[in-house]
Amino acid sequence: MTPSDATRRAGEVLDQVELAVIGKRKQLEVVLATILAGGHVLIEDNPGLGKTLAARSFAQSLGLSFARAQFTPDLLPSDLTGSFVYDQGRAEFVFREGPVFTGLLLADEINRTPPKTQAALLESMQERQVTIEGQTFALPRPFHVVATANPVEYEGTYPLPEAQLDRFLSRIAFGYPEEAEEIDVLERRMARREEAITLSPVIDASELIAMQDAVEQVRVDPSVTQYCVRLAAATRSHGQLAMGSSPRGSLALVLLARSVAVVRGRDFVTPEDVKSVATAVLAHRVSVLPELWMTSVSGVDVVRELLQTVAAPSSRVRS
Repeated sequence: MTPSDATRRAGEVLDQVELAVIGKRKQLEVVLATILAGGHVLIEDNPGLGKTLAARSFAQSLGLSFARAQFTPDLLPSDLTGSFVYDQGRAEFVFREGPVFTGLLLADEINRTPPKTQAALLESMQERQVTIEGQTFALPRPFHVVATANPVEYEGTYPLPEAQLDRFLSRIAFGYPEEAEEIDVLERRMARREEAITLSPVIDASELIAMQDAVEQVRVDPSVTQYCVRLAAATRSHGQLAMGSSPRGSLALVLLARSVAVVRGRDFVTPEDVKSVATAVLAHRVSVLPELWMTSVSGVDVVRELLQTVAAPSSRVRS
């Protein structure tokens, strides 16, 4: 598959998802681009804004098997990864797969489960495998996680530390819809006459893998690569940050910018592609100084400031 073929299929997938998730094309582009880059996405937003619906809609449109894990304080690592159970008929222990053995896993309210269970999921995300009692089991390919977090209620939650947030290629928020978009949501629900929304597959798992391979063909000019490095490096010396982005942040910028370029119909990356994903990539990889926690300063604000101050290469650059 060529990048142009991947662009066409990506547009069809987004059009299909938008039948369920209305008015969030830019955010949906980032989610799809994250999947095309082989990564995982964290959706952090208020309740009722379509986080779960978006995950299910992508799984259906991409033709992936789907599993949902509701994260609670009593969820154990084995509830995610699986465990050995005794089979009386065979008189032996057999492995029972957990919900991570799927194409797309919705990790719902990931900040409501203890760190041990969070770590079990994040290990699966990074290694694409689980190890149970000394035996290693590979996860299916493709395997992607869409995790959600509710920032409203912090009582009884376990916020992900920066080192684990770094495992997510991107973090986004949908935000509240415009009035016309919300009216459209209500009218479609009444016309549908049922709560559930079922989307037809646009592609299948094998075609998704081909699209991911096509992204690897996208060209990145050295000046764009240097721009990504300068943006990440600028976070390490910013006066309002206690911790800046690691080199994984600059790599994530390049990877996600390539995917966005494909979604937008190009086989090369522009500085605008990098700028459009910089907040989603870098904001959760930095930590604001403790003395600023009670102020309005956030990682998003700092990254947006750096986009204004770090010089970008010419917009017409291409390899």
